[in-house]
Amino acid sequence: METKSPNPPGNHQPHRSIPINIDHNNTHNNLQNQCSLSQNQSSSSSSSSSFVTINKHNNSNYFPLLVINFIFLFVGSVSSSLLSKYYFIHKGSSIWVSTWVQSAGFPLLFLPIFLPYYLLKSTQRKPFCRFTPRLFLLSLLIGLLLGLNNLLFSWGNSYLPVSTSSLLLSSQLAFTLILSVIIVKQKITFSNLNCVVLLVTSSFLLALGSSHDKPQGLTKSKYFLGFASTVGAGLLFALYLPVMEMIYRKVYCYAMVVEMQLLMEVAATALATIGMAVDGGFSAMREESLRVFDKGPAGYWAAVFSNVVTWQLCFLGTAGMVFMTTSLTGGICMTALMAMNVLGGVVVYGDKFGGVKAVSTALTLWGFCSYVYGMYIKMKEEKNDTIINNNGNFHDHHDHHTNASRQGMEMAPMVDINDRV
Repeated sequence: METKSPNPPGNHQPHRSIPINIDHNNTHNNLQNQCSLSQNQSSSSSSSSSFVTINKHNNSNYFPLLVINFIFLFVGSVSSSLLSKYYFIHKGSSIWVSTWVQSAGFPLLFLPIFLPYYLLKSTQRKPFCRFTPRLFLLSLLIGLLLGLNNLLFSWGNSYLPVSTSSLLLSSQLAFTLILSVIIVKQKITFSNLNCVVLLVTSSFLLALGSSHDKPQGLTKSKYFLGFASTVGAGLLFALYLPVMEMIYRKVYCYAMVVEMQLLMEVAATALATIGMAVDGGFSAMREESLRVFDKGPAGYWAAVFSNVVTWQLCFLGTAGMVFMTTSLTGGICMTALMAMNVLGGVVVYGDKFGGVKAVSTALTLWGFCSYVYGMYIKMKEEKNDTIINNNGNFHDHHDHHTNASRQGMEMAPMVDINDRV
C-alpha cells in the first residue's frame, strides 16, 4: 500500500508519495529485522494497529505538537540571539566558545529520546529503531554543515549589533525559496515570491545604511567581515532547510526527528570542540570567566549554560517545523522572529533604530504577512476540495483509506500515534 504525505497549509508543492507497507506480516518482519525488539510478536501487532492515516487539519495531536515546536523556536531564537550578544558585550571574545554552546546541549535530547521507552513505558518503539546506516551518516554530515553555520553566525554576531545581524539573517529566506525549488520542487506562487522580494529588498536596504551602525572601536574591515559571515550563515542555513525536508520524507515519526537532531548536534559539537582545542581549549574558558568577563564567573557560566539550553530549543523547534510543515514555511517562521530579535536588541542593548532599520523591519513584516495571507487562502481552497472529495467518495473512503488519497485528499504519513505526541 502507498500513502501520500501531506501538503500542509501554505505548501504549494505537488503531493509526494512515501511507500509504506502496512501489511501485518510484513510489518512484523520489518520490526524483527530492523528494531530487534525483545517482544517481537506483541510489539509488531501493536505497531501494526497503531499505524494509521491522519488528516493533519483534523488530527487533535498534530496542532498541539506544531504549536509546541513553534514555541521552542520562538523562545530559542530570541533568547539565544540576545544571550550570544551578552557574551560578547561583556568582553567575551572566543568565537569558538560561542560556536560550541550552540550545539553542546545535545545531552538534553537524551530525555525525550530514551525516557518514553525505558522509563515511562509510553511507547513500544525502541530508540533509533529503523535508523539505517545511510540515515546515520547523513545526520553526521549535516551536523558538520550545521557546525560550520554556527561558526559563521558566531563570527558575525561578535561584530554586528543584534538588530543588524537579525535583519541580515532574514535574507536566508530568498536562498531557501531558490533551493527549495531546486531540491524539493517547491512551487513558486505570488505570495511566496512577493515575500522573498520584500525580504531581500529589506536586507539590501540595510546594507546600504550599515556603515553608520558600526560599534565603537570596531574597524570597518571587521564590521564588513561580520556582515559577510552573517550572510554566509544565512546561505548555509537556507541549504540546510530543504535538504532536511527531503530527508524527513524518509522519516515516519517525530521521534526519529529528535534522534537525527541528536546526531547532528554531536557532529557539530565535535567540530566546535576541535576548534576550541586549537584555540586554547576549555582552560581558556576558565581563564576568561575569572579575568576577562566583566560580570564575573557566576555571570559567565550562567550565560554559557543558558545559551546551551536556548540553542537546543531553537534547533529542535526548527527541525520540528520543517518536519511537520515545509522548509519554506519553517524559514518564514524564523524570518518573522527576526523582527522580535531586532526589537529585543533595541530594548535590551540599546541598539540604534533609525529610519533605515525601521523601513527594513516594516518590509520584513510586510513580506511575512503576505505569505501568511497566501497560506490562509490556500488552506481554504484545500479545505473546500477536501469537503467536495469527501462528499463524492464517502463510501469508497469508508471502505479503504487509499481511495481518499487517490482523489487528492491531503493525508498525513503513516505514523505511530504514541510517537507523535
